[in-house]
Amino acid sequence: MNAVNTEILVDLWQRLLADPRKSWVLFEHGTCVVLSTPEGDLAEQATHILREFGPVHAGSSAGDFGVIDVQGADGWVVTGHHPDVLTYVALDEPSGQEDFAVGLCGRS
Repeated sequence: MNAVNTEILVDLWQRLLADPRKSWVLFEHGTCVVLSTPEGDLAEQATHILREFGPVHAGSSAGDFGVIDVQGADGWVVTGHHPDVLTYVALDEPSGQEDFAVGLCGRS
């Protein structure tokens, strides 16, 4: 991910996750982990969540997803089996505009 994309994603998550009581960590491919009870090293806490609730395997509960059409953003947020692990998918990323294509793109 280049610096421009990182800046765009940081701006996007700052707008979407405006609750000052929560912290969040943005990972390289657009995955964002929201920390409801942040403590210590935030990146370490977020990485622990990803390790505990990953990897994604098709056909398992870890492979399930939801797609949120985000108002005011050119894309979607894809949710998974952990409510605080979110991935932003831009309009030009998935192979199609339907939820299935967006969700597969986000979960990949």
